[in-house]
Amino acid sequence: MLKISVITACYNSAETIETTVKSVLSQEGVELEYILIDGKSTDQTLAVLEPYRAHFAHFISEKDQGIYDALNKGIARASGDVVAILHADDFYASPDILNHVAACFEKNNCASVYGDLHYVDRNDTTKIVRNWKSCTYTPDLFLKGWMPPHPAFFIRREYYQKYGSFDTQFKTAADYELMLRMLYRHKIGAVYLPEVLVKMRTGGVSNVSLKNRIRANREDRHAWKINGLKPNLFTLIQKPLSKLTQYFGK
Repeated sequence: MLKISVITACYNSAETIETTVKSVLSQEGVELEYILIDGKSTDQTLAVLEPYRAHFAHFISEKDQGIYDALNKGIARASGDVVAILHADDFYASPDILNHVAACFEKNNCASVYGDLHYVDRNDTTKIVRNWKSCTYTPDLFLKGWMPPHPAFFIRREYYQKYGSFDTQFKTAADYELMLRMLYRHKIGAVYLPEVLVKMRTGGVSNVSLKNRIRANREDRHAWKINGLKPNLFTLIQKPLSKLTQYFGK
């Protein structure tokens, strides 16, 4: 059976972390390794996590250099065939998500799998705000501003070992850079699993203000540059514009 390592990084996440943890620990029909990396929270996060400590393969609570540094600590400790990232505001859509992902890897013998994602209201998680519906992967999609939903992206651990983990020089776009590097630069291959895998609460750092959106766009541009890649004229314009369609057909 395929083993999946799920990594959650958190900091002062008392409000949402229990939902995240429960969604991971409730996964059925899969060999699971759950790794929790806390950035030395000062709120009630550690108290919320205490009843679940025995279920974590690794648990660290110490100061870090940001979320990507924390995630890299988790990746370094992962032993699964496949690595998944689930943020402290996110949760799996149902208890059989990882089972479906593992079956997709085994059926297709592929390097990575990705699916769809729902943005949900922060307080009422039954309310869908945006529907991030993806599509079958072709390399030219990155040139059109496309990317997979990063919490719904699963990759074999060997590719982290071969091509590196998150680049911590980025503040908000290291996930985009990593997928650009893996899929577009190194062409590792990906299979689309057409179902909603993750629900994400609204209010992500890269989208909470115009200033942050501009910074994210600047980081997107840098992601292409450091990989020796050249986007076309409209790539980085289309990327934020493509998100507008996610508000329709919810």
